[in-house]
Amino acid sequence: MQIQDAWIRKIFTGRGDVTVEVELTVEDAATGDILVARAAAPAGASRGAHEVLYFPEGGVDAAMAAFEKLAAPEIVGLDATEPYTVDGKLEEVDGTPRFERIGGAVAIATSFAAAEAGAAALGMPLYAFLGGAYARRLPLPLGNVIGGGKHSRGLGPDIQEFLVIPLNPPDVYTAVYTNVEIHKRVLKHILKVDTTFTGGKNDEGAWTPRISSVTALRILKEVAGEVGQELGVEIGLGVDMASSSLWNGERYVYKNEGVERSPREQLDFVSKLVEEFDLVYVEDPFHEEDFQSFAELTERFKDRLIVGDDLFVTNPERIKQGGKMKAATGVIIKPDQIGTLLRTHQAVSTARDFGMRIIVSHRSGDTEYRTLAHIAVGLGAEVIKTGIMGGERTTKLNELIRIGEYLGKWAKISQIRRL
Repeated sequence: MQIQDAWIRKIFTGRGDVTVEVELTVEDAATGDILVARAAAPAGASRGAHEVLYFPEGGVDAAMAAFEKLAAPEIVGLDATEPYTVDGKLEEVDGTPRFERIGGAVAIATSFAAAEAGAAALGMPLYAFLGGAYARRLPLPLGNVIGGGKHSRGLGPDIQEFLVIPLNPPDVYTAVYTNVEIHKRVLKHILKVDTTFTGGKNDEGAWTPRISSVTALRILKEVAGEVGQELGVEIGLGVDMASSSLWNGERYVYKNEGVERSPREQLDFVSKLVEEFDLVYVEDPFHEEDFQSFAELTERFKDRLIVGDDLFVTNPERIKQGGKMKAATGVIIKPDQIGTLLRTHQAVSTARDFGMRIIVSHRSGDTEYRTLAHIAVGLGAEVIKTGIMGGERTTKLNELIRIGEYLGKWAKISQIRRL
């Protein structure tokens, strides 16, 4: 099942960013049929300082030239059913830890495409190819309902994301429907407190009103309570603070609210939000180098998901550092942050060694590809973070529903009450 040819092209994310799509062809040795596999790299707006380099110096054109000159000649001829050899070859031809020669976008698009090719060559679903015959756990969908921060161009609350997650849904369809219904109903409540709101949404499809963070959480709590009672589903609230974007080197600056907080005041503020709104999920409550504050918050709330994104950037070494310090109970996994699915698998394994839960996540500039849903199931993630509205978000959620239907009675959806 050798890779016969490899192409690369420029395409766009849902936010309008230029990214790359890689296409591989594989010839079925038994039938002679040509199989085609494609995949694209998503693009994040707020990138951690320790992520791989998205494009090499020279931008997307330099990335495409590097693929054609360095990567393509080396991966053609490799066995598609062994995609880890493709990932290893990408590291070999690049030769830098952060993919500075070919770019992280090229690396992850190629890695995704290689996995898709391998699954197609064996005639099996991607999630089973990645996770094995017994991959059957479906992750809970974590959705962004109200948005602020960078994703809303500074026009909404200072906190970047206000999230909901169904904790005990009977099936994946109900889980997705729960989040969709909350998103729809929140608009009516926003209009009561922001009468000038025209229904604007951010990059991830979240509403972006000019309200405070506390007001956003109050609205979310009220609507989640209504929907949860009607559907018989317990719904948890969460926030992604994206605190590295608030940090000025000394204090956390909440521009829209006119407040600055020291690291200790930030710890107390986040703790108060957790207690007042019974938050089950808190992502990036401190800047990306403050392992100690993460550890202090985790010690206070061991039964909640205290999650690192910019803190860990899907990097096994940083996850190991955080694990030793007991800095988090959950880790965001974004394959594009680290460059390949092989490295992603290593990051997940490291997180599991320290008892962390896995949250596989989209990027704010994502594509119409369904790949992330399969990665989440294949890796056995407890949670998938995809947003709620928008084609590039619903593509992944709809695919999750299909996977659940395919697995039928053997599907096992995650349940999160308290850790």
